[in-house]
Order: sequence, then C-alpha cells, then structure tokens
Amino acid sequence: MKDKLKIIWNGIVPSNPVLILAIGLCSVVAVTNFVKNALLMSFAFSFVLILSEVIVSSIRKWIPDEIRVPIFVVVIATFTTIAALLSHAYFPSVYDAIKLYILLVVVNCIIIGRAEAFAYKNGVFDSLLDGIGMSLGYSWVIITIAIIRELFGNGTIANIRVMPHIYQPALIMVLPPAGFLVLGVLVGWLEWSLKRKKEAKK
Repeated sequence: MKDKLKIIWNGIVPSNPVLILAIGLCSVVAVTNFVKNALLMSFAFSFVLILSEVIVSSIRKWIPDEIRVPIFVVVIATFTTIAALLSHAYFPSVYDAIKLYILLVVVNCIIIGRAEAFAYKNGVFDSLLDGIGMSLGYSWVIITIAIIRELFGNGTIANIRVMPHIYQPALIMVLPPAGFLVLGVLVGWLEWSLKRKKEAKK
C-alpha cells in the first residue's frame, strides 16, 4: 500500500512536473494570470493525463515499439478534444480566454513524457495512480501561482474582491514576466524545503 501511495506522492512533490521536472512551462505561465483560468486548465490537463495513461497502459502490450509515440499522440489528442468540448460547453467564457493552451495539451511534454516513461512500462492501476499524482502536482502549482498573481495584480481571487478598493493593483503581476518570477520563487522554496528535509534525515 505504501508503494502505491508513494506513486501519487512522487508526482505531488519529489517529481513535481512543473517545479522539479520543469517541463510544460509555457501553459503554466500563460494561464496563471487568473485563478479561473488555472482551474479550467487543471481540469483539462488532469482529464487528459489520467485517461491517457490508463489507455496507454492497458494497450501497451499491443503497441509496436516503432510507432508508440504516434499512438500516444492519437490517444492524447482524443482526450484533449473531449476536454476542449466539455470546457467549451460548460465554461465558455473561461475557455475562450485559454482555448489555445487547452488545445495544445495534445503536445504537452508532461503528458507525452508520462505516457512514455511510466504508462508504457507499468500496469493500469499504477498508471492511474501516477496520473492522479502528476495531475495533483501540476494543479496545486498552477493554482497557487494564479492566486498570487491575481491577488496582487487585480486585488481579487477568482474574480472575488479580496483587497480593499484603495489597493492599487501591481499590473505587472498579470503579465508573463510575473509568471516566471512567481514560478522561480516556488522552485527555490521547494528545493530549499527538500534540501532541508534531507539534511534533517542525516
């Protein structure tokens, strides 16, 4: 049981796809200017990653090694299309703001990487757990970044005013440079925390 929980935990912190593996960063910076954008992106990413890993793992024995990547892309593209249609149907205003990045999930390095590195080599249940862990790891990072950026850049969280009306928003926080800045701070914090934990064990 511990081994199964470790697979989930691995995606949340030790091998966090954004802060540790540092892949798929374009969408992270682009969609984290507002919390609603980050929430919808988290849904689309998680939906595609979890289901893609499960399907790839379940058919891995029948996938010829020579054409495995094109097959991964077909599977991921199928779920990306479904996620885009669901997002457009239920969250049209948010979808219109970030639809390009949702559609680009099909070539997201994290999803293709997990299909290749994990789902193609492990069983269905373990792949499901890996998808859940990586999705949680991706989601908590982009939602945290979005909260910080929207709070200081707009005085709101999910369009709900938090800062008093006299607060003067720092507009740079909703621009791309702030995304890299906040991301860098989180990377530094996580590296420091993990290093400190290692030293405590020694």
